[in-house]
Amino acid sequence: MPGGRLTTEDRQHIAAGLAEGLGYAEIGRRLGRPASTIMREVTRNGGPDGYGADQAQEATRHRARRQKQAQPPAPPVPDDGHGRDPQAVRDFTESFTALLVQQGLPRMEARVLACLYITDSGALTAADLVQRLQVSPASISHAVAFLEQQGMLRRERVPGARRERYVADDEIWLRSIVAALQMNEALAAASQRGAEILGIATPAGARFGSSADLLLLVNKAFRQVIEQWQRSRAEPAP
Repeated sequence: MPGGRLTTEDRQHIAAGLAEGLGYAEIGRRLGRPASTIMREVTRNGGPDGYGADQAQEATRHRARRQKQAQPPAPPVPDDGHGRDPQAVRDFTESFTALLVQQGLPRMEARVLACLYITDSGALTAADLVQRLQVSPASISHAVAFLEQQGMLRRERVPGARRERYVADDEIWLRSIVAALQMNEALAAASQRGAEILGIATPAGARFGSSADLLLLVNKAFRQVIEQWQRSRAEPAP
């Protein structure tokens, strides 16, 4: 079917088209495939002069078997002796990751944050994250840089080593909220300035003024909540 995997019949048509001296575009048109698909197929299977339908089909099967065998199994979820159900932990990790994505985090950043957050230590090195998530070091580096910028994790030096590890501690959401409050303050200041320039008595100026009032009110309420939360954590447990 157009857009799906090439079949044995497709490859026979490609071989026949090459024998007729047809170009990739014409062969693709006859098969309902992009010319780029035909070009990749021919290039990776001997080129225009060496392409054979049977050999190409067998080579494709061989590559598929090799990729399937090389695919690493899902890394086990460490239990750390707490009697946790590994499958339940995996399922929760997937659902928590999906929730973070719904909240606006890119998927790789959400996977890294969830991976850190479910660990008892809340800290993993880049190598740990690469191993657990089965992704490239570059993917981890980009995700960590984004999360750090958002205040959702921090770096710390591994004691006695030159390596760093990334930490998602108990105050992860506090730092995220504080970062959002700082952005709100900047927006409120800009809105106040907009109201002054446009004129508070005008519709546009009034709109900016109303926005500034709302943002400042939200910030005030959140700061009171943060102070209350910090006091409750400082109080000794009964």
